[in-house]
Amino acid sequence: MIKVVIIEDEIPARNKLKRFISELEPQVEILAEIDTVEAAVNFLKNSSVDLIFSDIELVDGNAFEIYNQISVTSPIIFTTAYDKFWMDAFESNGIEYLLKPFTQDRFKKAWDKFLWLQKSNSGDDEILTKLQQMLNNTQLEKNYKKRFTVSSHQGIYFLNTDDIAFFEADEGIIFAVDVSGKKHVLNESTLKDIETLLNPSVFFRINRSELVQKQHVERIERYNKNTLAVQMKGYKDHLITSQGSTAAFRKWIEE
Repeated sequence: MIKVVIIEDEIPARNKLKRFISELEPQVEILAEIDTVEAAVNFLKNSSVDLIFSDIELVDGNAFEIYNQISVTSPIIFTTAYDKFWMDAFESNGIEYLLKPFTQDRFKKAWDKFLWLQKSNSGDDEILTKLQQMLNNTQLEKNYKKRFTVSSHQGIYFLNTDDIAFFEADEGIIFAVDVSGKKHVLNESTLKDIETLLNPSVFFRINRSELVQKQHVERIERYNKNTLAVQMKGYKDHLITSQGSTAAFRKWIEE
């Protein structure tokens, strides 16, 4: 019996994983379903598992905080909507990187890789090289969204992605804020949906409700010990990074 743990904060995504897992051979026992960094740390430091299925953006922070706090020897299959974390994933025992929404066939290939690694002596460098090649090819083929559709009382108009300073989620409504500071109501339902449409080298999720475009970041100041205040072009108020995103944001903004 193979023992696994699921680290995922979205119930539909967790249910999808469980459905795929239930159809695998050999049999799999799910030891725990976890949705926060804190709970994952507490569980993994006292438990031994064969494989971890891990989302990256969790309710209380970034999943890499887990693997920075404790030593995890189990291989990890990362399941995420973001393609910007793949290198970090392979520095944290990652063996596969499934971009949501992934198919059952794609999931099965990741599972087969785990079974193959159990039986082989292949080194991490070889695995990393193969996945890097695959993701580089995916990155080249992906077409990012160049404009968004906005509905108004006067009709439909289009907003070029280059003209958007940042995206904001506010009480279930998604806004695009342009470089003049004007807000536009979008048809997309979540910020996560929008993030999957954008180039991760250009846009960054600084907290759970705001996604900024690099070229329109005008100034960055220290807000407190673990967060930053970000001044965007055309917008008078500062945006504040979350504690979990600050370090990655610093690295991203300087690339």
